[in-house]
Amino acid sequence: MGMLTTNPFDDDKLREECGVFGIWGADTAAAVVTLGLHALQHRGQEAAGITSYDGRAFHSHRAMGHVAGNFDKDGVIRALAGRAAIGHVRYSTTGETALRNVQPLFAELSSGGFAVAHNGNISNATRVRRDLNRRGSIFQSTSDTEVIIHLVATSTYPTLLDRFIDALKQVEGAYSLVCLTDEGLIACRDPLGIRPLVMGRLGEAYIFASETVALDIVGATYIRTVEPGELIVVSEKGVQSHKPFAPQRSRPCIFEHVYFSRPDSVLDGASVYSVRKAIGAELARENTVDADYVVPVPDSGVPAAIGYAQESGIPFELGIIRSHYVGRTFIQPSDQVRHLGVKLKHNANSALIQGKKLVLIDDSIVRGTTSLKIVQMLREAGAREVHMRIASPPTRHSCFYGVDTPERKKLLAAQMNVAEMNNYIKADSLAFLSIDGLYRALGEEMRDEAEPQYCDACFSGAYPTRLTDREDIEQRDQLLPAELYA
Repeated sequence: MGMLTTNPFDDDKLREECGVFGIWGADTAAAVVTLGLHALQHRGQEAAGITSYDGRAFHSHRAMGHVAGNFDKDGVIRALAGRAAIGHVRYSTTGETALRNVQPLFAELSSGGFAVAHNGNISNATRVRRDLNRRGSIFQSTSDTEVIIHLVATSTYPTLLDRFIDALKQVEGAYSLVCLTDEGLIACRDPLGIRPLVMGRLGEAYIFASETVALDIVGATYIRTVEPGELIVVSEKGVQSHKPFAPQRSRPCIFEHVYFSRPDSVLDGASVYSVRKAIGAELARENTVDADYVVPVPDSGVPAAIGYAQESGIPFELGIIRSHYVGRTFIQPSDQVRHLGVKLKHNANSALIQGKKLVLIDDSIVRGTTSLKIVQMLREAGAREVHMRIASPPTRHSCFYGVDTPERKKLLAAQMNVAEMNNYIKADSLAFLSIDGLYRALGEEMRDEAEPQYCDACFSGAYPTRLTDREDIEQRDQLLPAELYA
């Protein structure tokens, strides 16, 4: 039997690693977390987990697959007792796909139970893990998140909070964390604020989530964004904010605005939908084309396509229809139909596009495989011309901050210039939004070359932190085999 994968993220998109959600002070806390994770499902469709605390004991349920089907079964939420809980949806960027890597991760420390859910990536995790192993730590997973638990466990500071801060000061990279302990719930963001985290209120309860849409879905009120480098503790004593790190200029991930976040979320005070429409308008100003219709690659290209259409005056039309009922995998009797995969998700609206010149809008090109198939599909359906416009700059560099990016050699823009990419996808023309255009859509005059306002390393290669593990790999690869294995 051949297996045709139809996971919507297999169609050549960058994949956000995770979404987190935590609540303190609510009856049936785990039920609220389940709803919150539903809203964050787009941030991780590989696995989900919830850990709750009832004042005496911790309870966990972790499962492969979606939130629905795993956490709506009778008895699952009832077993997750307590007025405090944290949850996680994941893709794996570090560690293999296995139940032992599904978060929240939990350990019994000398101070009591400690559960952690992490969105991001620790870019020195391999080196830290190696040092911890030498000191006798025994790891239960291959996830980078587990190093945080071990650093807390081995810290010599007197209080749990101080041990946690001590642990964070030994890691680099991106992290938005929600942690559940006997003493309270802890939420924090890395000093650069690379990955998002927001705070909300539901009655007397406090909530932390990766995106505001998770607050909306549970009926909570948005309070504010957790600040970069801020650590918030919610307990019976109330809410305390700590800022243990030296202040730095923040560098939030710019790709959250381009693709990762849901369009109905608000990110750093800006509506994601409005920003994506502004991106489309900038794209139209920079790269106009004579065409009959503006057509989005659904669903991620829709807001930018609306902005492009409004700015250019070219009518917006749904020239591609996407099926929303395709499961994660679809079994086929033979391998002969593998190449039909794109048709399971996307189909050309041939009655509309026959003989027409189209501007095709998508958010990014990663490997280019899907762009090639979609251009071909539109031509076969009778489109006269297909001009592709991309609502972000070329993705030339891998991400090391919690996004599952292919190796650099598999990124089309790292191997080809725009003309070569256009030949590869067989469009009539291809153009990308400039990096300054992207910044203008976010309300900036232009990108500050000396100190970029966002983390845009996937476009620019300007990584905002040291990449220790990557440096170690590069150094190792430069060694001769005899030296390497001596």
